[in-house]
Amino acid sequence: MRVGAFILAAQFPGQGQEEALHRAVRSAELAEDAGLDAVWLAEHHFVPYGVCPSAVTLAALLLGRTRRIGVGTAVSVLPTAHPVALGEQAALLHLSSGGRFTLGVGRGGPWVDLEVFGTGLGAYEHGFPEALDLLLRWLREPRVGADGERFAFREVPVVPRPDDPGTTGTPPVIMACTSPGSVQLAAERGLPMLLGMHCGDEEKAEAVGLWKKSALAAGRSPDEVAAVAAEHVSAGVVQIEDARPAATETLTKAMPGWLRQGLGAHVTVDGRERRMRDPAGYAELLCDLHPVGPPRLCADRLAATAERTGITRFALMVEGSGDLAATEQNVRRLGGEVLPLLL
Repeated sequence: MRVGAFILAAQFPGQGQEEALHRAVRSAELAEDAGLDAVWLAEHHFVPYGVCPSAVTLAALLLGRTRRIGVGTAVSVLPTAHPVALGEQAALLHLSSGGRFTLGVGRGGPWVDLEVFGTGLGAYEHGFPEALDLLLRWLREPRVGADGERFAFREVPVVPRPDDPGTTGTPPVIMACTSPGSVQLAAERGLPMLLGMHCGDEEKAEAVGLWKKSALAAGRSPDEVAAVAAEHVSAGVVQIEDARPAATETLTKAMPGWLRQGLGAHVTVDGRERRMRDPAGYAELLCDLHPVGPPRLCADRLAATAERTGITRFALMVEGSGDLAATEQNVRRLGGEVLPLLL
């Protein structure tokens, strides 16, 4: 079982953005010291839900500050980026870090980001498969050209080329999946899934089953399906304290204000109506779904999720308290008290 930290650089009420970013960087450094498998970095624009606008940039910083731990994006939002530019950045980080970088990509939402970056609503509504295929070609082929609806250019050499002889191979790619359509797309492309922290075990197990069925239907061999399925990642929340009521109280006091402020700041690009989750109810749901409580309970919850879903990789949000000292303690206890119980 591989357990990593999910870092959003969340800006809690009353905090500055520099404070949120400092906590994010510190959490990643401690995650390596604590023996975690990886850190996963979220990306958001124009909202305090997370104040990291470029997960690949923060990944570069953290890869330079660490020596062992894997660093991945969770996720880089493809509709607001050019696939070739993102592919170049991924290859650069992968090669310069000795293979420690993983590129997570996702579709994002119908937010004003699409207007600001000039990609338009079409990039979100129907352009994701084209962008994903171009990105994957860039990471896997020596020369790439395009003649698609959104991207058209003459053939050019891939530099730096991640699969050059003597390198560590191409950077791993993982895809955020939030709907049956995205699950099927990931399966057809042979990509492992990142499943969100709002999903319970039953929903994640259904996604894994659909992914396997779709991958086999697309002609992928059982051996390949098994190998890729081992790389699925389950996102969640973790808060470790000596008693479950205390851990739950920490999150249900801090998270609703952050959720209300952060989720409420999202603006749709086309004015479509959106419904925001009830912040208090969402915080309670996250506490019910994920490892929140003493170390043994947390270990048992992770083991149960692995058994029910078949997923053995985890990206756990460690900063739900909103407090730097409490987050540091949470990371240390995750590595020092929970991980040994999972061996």
